[in-house]
Amino acid sequence: MHESASGNGTRRDLRALPKAHLHLHFTGSMRPGTLLELADKYGVHLPEALKGGEPPSLRATDERGWFRFQRLYDIARSCLRAPEDIQRLVREAAEEDVRDGSRWLEIQVDPTSYAPRLGGLTPALEIILDAVESASRETGLGMRVVVAANRMKHPLDARTLARLAVRFKDRGIVGFGLSNDERRGFARDFDRAFTIAREGGLLAAPHGGELSGPQSVRDCLDDLRARRVGHGVRAAEDPWLLARLAEQGVTCEVCPASNVALGVYEKAEDVPLRTLWKAGVPMALGADDPLLFGSRLAAQYELVRDAHGFSDDELAELARQSVRGSEMPEAVRDGVLAEIDGWLAA
Repeated sequence: MHESASGNGTRRDLRALPKAHLHLHFTGSMRPGTLLELADKYGVHLPEALKGGEPPSLRATDERGWFRFQRLYDIARSCLRAPEDIQRLVREAAEEDVRDGSRWLEIQVDPTSYAPRLGGLTPALEIILDAVESASRETGLGMRVVVAANRMKHPLDARTLARLAVRFKDRGIVGFGLSNDERRGFARDFDRAFTIAREGGLLAAPHGGELSGPQSVRDCLDDLRARRVGHGVRAAEDPWLLARLAEQGVTCEVCPASNVALGVYEKAEDVPLRTLWKAGVPMALGADDPLLFGSRLAAQYELVRDAHGFSDDELAELARQSVRGSEMPEAVRDGVLAEIDGWLAA
């Protein structure tokens, strides 16, 4: 074993560290090989950026870069056309998570994106939920769903989606999100949709603080009453906001590899993980879109260890924070927290 900053001088296997995964997008969870096979199956012409098995070169801090990222994502999504494609994607995402030590996955999806090919909005959501139930049963991974509205679409669409998510809550939907370019529109335009979701018992987990600065995180808290924030790293630019996140116990779903891939930060060392950590902001490391960013869950922990010098004790605490920030049943949560203690004691 290599030397490490951890107390006993060894580097523990981060794939064996039990953890929860709270920020994984549906199409973005696809294996590159699966995309190639599905594209061949349906005769979809893939651009070179999606053919090589390597993550494409991306930068989304300008309009053109974000458009390119979305275009690649949309092309990949167009390869999911039948229930068996959905089942395969979810099963493989679960297998990858299990391999990376995940005990619980809350996968995020906007079912309206799949509805045209799957018979409509409600059938699409039912197909997705069936696939999640099957994959959880087959792999042993606890799985739930966060239904996410698209902030590029009309807020009335988001309300329809929130009502549908509440209706299917008993089928494993635990949260309601808001994704896509946070520089567009205002969070407050979606406040009614989030009220419907919250009153229906769903966790509010919108994106904020990635492509836009601290104000977008404040908007998530003030207008949408977020209990988790997708990304949230730009909160590091505002000490008062950091204190508020810490005080309210709002978990930031931090995706360091994607932050670098999209040009939010130049290199891994620039992602302000230590700033959030020192401020006491709970974090849940996530892979975001492995298909486009090239790394899955355990690799995020490895990045934090290598680029930020987190010890095994600190990495175990990050894993605990991911578990505490999840919608796990209490008995499951207690069991996973005990497993983390066991990993550290080994």
